[in-house]
Amino acid sequence: MYRFLLTPRWLALHVLVLVLIPAFILLGRWQFGRFEERSAASELATTNLAAAPVPLERLDRPGAGVPQQMRFRGVTTTGSYDPAHELLVRRRVQNGMPGYFVLTPLVTPGGAAVLVNRGWVPMGPTADTPPEVPPPPAGEVSVTGRLRPAETEDSTGIGTLPGLPANQIMLIDTPGIAGRLPYPVFGGFVELTRQRPAAATAPEPVPEPDVGGGGGLNLAYGVQWWLFIGIAIGGWFMLIRREARDLRDAAEEASGQTPAAEAVTPPAAARPAPGS
Repeated sequence: MYRFLLTPRWLALHVLVLVLIPAFILLGRWQFGRFEERSAASELATTNLAAAPVPLERLDRPGAGVPQQMRFRGVTTTGSYDPAHELLVRRRVQNGMPGYFVLTPLVTPGGAAVLVNRGWVPMGPTADTPPEVPPPPAGEVSVTGRLRPAETEDSTGIGTLPGLPANQIMLIDTPGIAGRLPYPVFGGFVELTRQRPAAATAPEPVPEPDVGGGGGLNLAYGVQWWLFIGIAIGGWFMLIRREARDLRDAAEEASGQTPAAEAVTPPAAARPAPGS
């Protein structure tokens, strides 16, 4: 009855199922791995955002790099802004509108500077019109903000462009920016949250980052891929049983058929006698 399982059509189905099962296992494991990565990143970012600010020098130093584990950690520092070397970071969207981040070096008492993202300003009427940028406060200021690692094309998805105006950049690439400044520069940059004294007018603050849902979608996708394993196996057995049932019904129907002559001609003993 089950010899049909060795026909070419069914052998192809067996191979397909045997390929799908490990593929679904691997896809599920990959999604569970992404869930763990994103959950860990979300938990770390939440912890860093909630931590009390510490002096910048405890987490960063000139010419160094900020590890991802320190991303969004609150830091404090003091110094004087250097508006002569201020930069505008292009293609930054806030409130659904395109604009610029205002990046101003803050020169600390030790002589090194940290790049401070003072906030966001909308773009001008045209792409070639410079935006209106409120000046930074003069004199010494105390700054509190979120520490960020230097941006790269991989971390932002933003590429560099040639031919930009002299004071405009695409990425907050701290090592690259440091090469054009006359003083040492800390490895990361600071996203301003508050400063004393406050400026009379200031760019719009960058909102607190969305740390995400911890990879909940990846967890759901992982469960979904593993459910597909059960569906594939269940569908395989269902097709086998249906094929076997159809073959059995066809065989029973063939064996139960009666020849036509036997079906319409009564036996001689059953025919009535003449004249009766």
